[in-house]
Amino acid sequence: MNGPMTADQLEKALREIGATRYHNLHPFHKMLHGGDCDKDQVRAWALNRFCYQTAIPRKDASLMGRCDNRQLRREWIHRVTDHDGDGDDPGGIERWLILTDGLGLDRDYVISEKGALPATRFAVEAYVRFVREKTLLEAVASSLTELFAPGIHRERISGMLENYDFISEDVMPYFTRRLSQAPRDADFALEYVKANAKTPEQQQGVMDALIFKTQVLWSQLDALHYAYVEPGLIPPGAFDPRDMS
Repeated sequence: MNGPMTADQLEKALREIGATRYHNLHPFHKMLHGGDCDKDQVRAWALNRFCYQTAIPRKDASLMGRCDNRQLRREWIHRVTDHDGDGDDPGGIERWLILTDGLGLDRDYVISEKGALPATRFAVEAYVRFVREKTLLEAVASSLTELFAPGIHRERISGMLENYDFISEDVMPYFTRRLSQAPRDADFALEYVKANAKTPEQQQGVMDALIFKTQVLWSQLDALHYAYVEPGLIPPGAFDPRDMS
């Protein structure tokens, strides 16, 4: 970039990253939502995705812990309670466990994360470290995949309910709740980034942060496809559907 973009130009560039790099384009995602996964492949996805879900409040708490801006902390804290729960709301992690319960996975086994793929663990922890170590602006920008989340959640809800007889509305509350939570979070983060990314270097940094986050999500689906679709090489110690038979 020769000079800084306008706020609208930056938003357009960020949305273009989502249009070309978000994991709704991944072959495993298309299989999952199109009804082409068997139950064990859906189980493997849900179990591995739990590692990501349970890391979200950790990365958000670490962001707040290094933030001097009281207003940003006040806005950001609900991201932790959205997942960990607060008061009468059990939170998103509990709602995800409703899904894995419904898929017949042992809850203690899911929570232990012992069956997660090594690549899942590495990708998730890379995201937590990114938020802890990069600039606050880049850390906020890495959450902007939420701009594209409502579309994937709507597709997931309709596709999985339509295509799998072992999926019912009773196990889908995580996704229905995120239809309202994700736009609220994304709108705040986008306005923060547009207001604070002023120089070409800062703007490139927030774009790179969003690219990194799309790679975190994409790599998790790469690992699932390699282990449970083609060539089907499950790493030692990872969830193996044959152990359930």
